[in-house]
Amino acid sequence: MMTRRPLILGAAACAAALPGLSACSGSTAVQDAALALRRSTALANNDASSGAGNVAINDASKDASKNTRIMQELVRSATLAPSSHNTQCWQFHIAQASIAITPDLARRCPAVDPDDHHLFVSLGCATENLVQAALAHGLHAEPLFNAEPNGASGGRIVIGLETTKPSASPLYPAIAERQCTRGDYDSQPLTSAELQMLEQAGTGDGVSVRLLTTQPAIESVLAYVVAANTEQMGDPAFVAELTSWIRFSVDEALQTGDGLFAAASGNPALPRWLGSRMMGLFYTPKSENEKYARQIRNSAGIAVFVSERNDKAHWVEAGRCCERFALQATALGIRNAFLNQPVEVGAVRSQFAVWLGLQEGERPDLVVRFGRGPAMPWSMRRPVQAVLV
Repeated sequence: MMTRRPLILGAAACAAALPGLSACSGSTAVQDAALALRRSTALANNDASSGAGNVAINDASKDASKNTRIMQELVRSATLAPSSHNTQCWQFHIAQASIAITPDLARRCPAVDPDDHHLFVSLGCATENLVQAALAHGLHAEPLFNAEPNGASGGRIVIGLETTKPSASPLYPAIAERQCTRGDYDSQPLTSAELQMLEQAGTGDGVSVRLLTTQPAIESVLAYVVAANTEQMGDPAFVAELTSWIRFSVDEALQTGDGLFAAASGNPALPRWLGSRMMGLFYTPKSENEKYARQIRNSAGIAVFVSERNDKAHWVEAGRCCERFALQATALGIRNAFLNQPVEVGAVRSQFAVWLGLQEGERPDLVVRFGRGPAMPWSMRRPVQAVLV
């Protein structure tokens, strides 16, 4: 998820209140559903590697049903990208030789993302997944962002598709495995070769990534996280928006297919009425800041993505770079999770930019911690038909 909110519900207190509950209680159905969606993408790799996924988009003699299946599979891969609060704020428009991605403005998060920065970053993440999946299925993808100054959506990404030789990179199977792993890491450093691969993956057109691995630098990032997190948690609009996207129960997660499923953060699955009350008791600046301090300090490092210009085209490119970084990390067995507080609070973001030594016009887009650690439960996704226009 573009924002990094692993709510703390107080699992021990919940278990005491309802003895039958545990952090994994009732979440099996959600995990089965989430894994089924990811598994379909992973299985497609078998076809792609044998050349069976190749399809000539511009050849009318080809089987139209196969063309439709491939195009929908590309959309499915795109939907496995992260988004703010897992809102899945995208819509897909399939044409004969292209797929367009536009923002779903009904899924905006105005409290945490008032300028829609994260929204367009999310579209960039989805674009990168689609590009990687297209090549694996024998299609060369060429994304083009159109700001649409007079349009209602604020911009769209049109991805042209042309037939090419299928080539599944190590990043393609990682699409199905990638997750924002909001847990503890093992504190062990990465090798210089691994850091070089991550830096290369996270660099793009007008976007760079800075890998901070020294303890003084990590402690400085922690200070910005704490300052911004404290301010956000004191904002009733922010807390209300976050709460509205939390899926406290299994039924909520399955019915919506979106949002932040409580069990994905190691918390019990609870009825909304109880989960929201527990959140009010245990979701405090002190508890959250202590958790972030522990998790930042047991990370191998922090990645900060920086755009040379503060506009939507660069926000989309930052999303693509961040997703490539995450896919490369996943392919290497490295976990990652967002720590975007310092770039979400305007006053803190300006201070953070000065600390980073950014030039005028540059913007710190995203903050990601990385390291090795265990997987967490999967988040949900909506079906392909729900995001097609």
